[in-house]
Amino acid sequence: MHDALITNNIIRNIKHLLDDIITSKYPIDKKLSYFFKNNKKLNQELRYIIVETVYNFLRYFFTLQKYAKDDNLFTMIGILWVYILKLDDHKYKFLYLKVIDFEYIKSIAENFHVDILELPEWSIDILKKQYSIDEIKKIDNSMRSEASINLRINTMKANIKEVAGILKQDNIIAEPTSYSAFGLTIQHKISLMGHKLFKNGVIEVQDQSSQIACMILAPRRGDMVVDFCAGAGGKALTLGMLMKNTGRIYAFDINQKRLDNLIPRLGRSGLSNIHPQVITSESDTKIKKLYNKIDKVFVDAPCSGFGTLRRSPELKLKHTLSSIKEFNQKQLSILTEASKLLKIGGRLVYATCSILTDENEEIVEQFLTNHPNFQLTTIDNTILNLPNFKQNKGYMTLLPHIHNTDGFFAALITRVA
Repeated sequence: MHDALITNNIIRNIKHLLDDIITSKYPIDKKLSYFFKNNKKLNQELRYIIVETVYNFLRYFFTLQKYAKDDNLFTMIGILWVYILKLDDHKYKFLYLKVIDFEYIKSIAENFHVDILELPEWSIDILKKQYSIDEIKKIDNSMRSEASINLRINTMKANIKEVAGILKQDNIIAEPTSYSAFGLTIQHKISLMGHKLFKNGVIEVQDQSSQIACMILAPRRGDMVVDFCAGAGGKALTLGMLMKNTGRIYAFDINQKRLDNLIPRLGRSGLSNIHPQVITSESDTKIKKLYNKIDKVFVDAPCSGFGTLRRSPELKLKHTLSSIKEFNQKQLSILTEASKLLKIGGRLVYATCSILTDENEEIVEQFLTNHPNFQLTTIDNTILNLPNFKQNKGYMTLLPHIHNTDGFFAALITRVA
C-alpha cells in the first residue's frame, strides 16, 4: 500500500507540474524549484524520477503521444519510464504497477523507437527555409540532449586557470569553453549558488552563446553602451567586464522584477559602470534622451526561445505560428527604436535565442530595407574561432550539435550615415 501511495503521489505531482509548466509564463526550472521547495519530504530518488520524467516527457512529447492510447497521460509516462528512461524493472516495479494499461506498454516493446521529429510541424516548415531535412534531424536530436553548464569568469577578479583550480579542489571538473575567452563548462548537473566563487562575484552562470554575442559587440573602454532588453543583466555584466569597468552602460528593461535581480549580481561583480533603468516601452522618454549618443547597443530581443529547447523543452508546446508573428512585430519595433540610439559609426548587435529565420534574418532584412543608413558588418571570426562559421552578411547562427551551445542568432549592424 505504501508503494501504491508513493506512485499515485508521483503521478499526480507530475501531472500537476506538466499542466502548470505548459500553461505558465515561468520556465521549467523555476517551476520545479518552487515545487521542491514546497515538498521538502521527497527523497533524492523520487526527486530524480520527477525531474527526469518532467524534462523527458516534454522532450519526447510527440513520440509518447504517438504510442499512447488516446493521449492518456499515465500511459505516456509509463512508456517514458520503460523505453526512454529505462528505469530498472525490479527496482521500480511499484511505479509500473500503477500505470494505466501497463500490459499495452509492454506490448509495444518490439515496435517502439524514436522515429519522428520532436518539433511542431509549423517550426519544421520554417527550418526548411534554411536547412535540409538531414540537418533538421541533427538539430532535433541535439535539442533532446542535456545542456552542459557554462560559467562566465569575472576577469576583473580572477582568470580561468585560477577558477578551474579552485573548483577542482571541490571535486568540480570545469574545462575552458571552446570559443569564449572567459568561459568554463561543467558537464554534470550542479548548483553553484552557494559556492564562494559565486557569492564573491567571480563566476556567473551564462551560456557560451551569450558570451560570444557580447564579444561580437566588442565594446571599448569608455564607450557609451545600452543593453536594450537587459532582463536580469547577464549580458550587461559581461559588457561591463569587457569595458574594464569604464564608460557607462544603461541596462533598460520593462520589467522591474527582472531588473531587481540585477542589483545583487551587480553588487557581487564589483562593477560600477552599469545603470539599471526600468522603461515603459521601447519608445520611453528615457530612451529618446539618448538618441544619437550611444556607441554600442545590444538588443537581446524577446523571442520564442527555440534555440533553448535543451533547457526549456516546454517551449515547443507553448508557441504557435501565430505567436511567432506576434514576436516578429515586437522584434522589429524594438530593433527600430534601439537603432535610434546610435551615433554615426556606432554598432548594434541584434540577438535572439531562436534558430527560426522568421525571428532572425527576416527581421534584420526588413529593418535594413526600411533604414538604408544602416548596414550589416562582417563579424570577425578570428576573435571567435568558430568551426563551420560561414560569414553570411554579418549573421552568426550557433547550433547545439555543431557548437555545443544553445541555439543562438546574432547580427552585427553599423550606422553608416
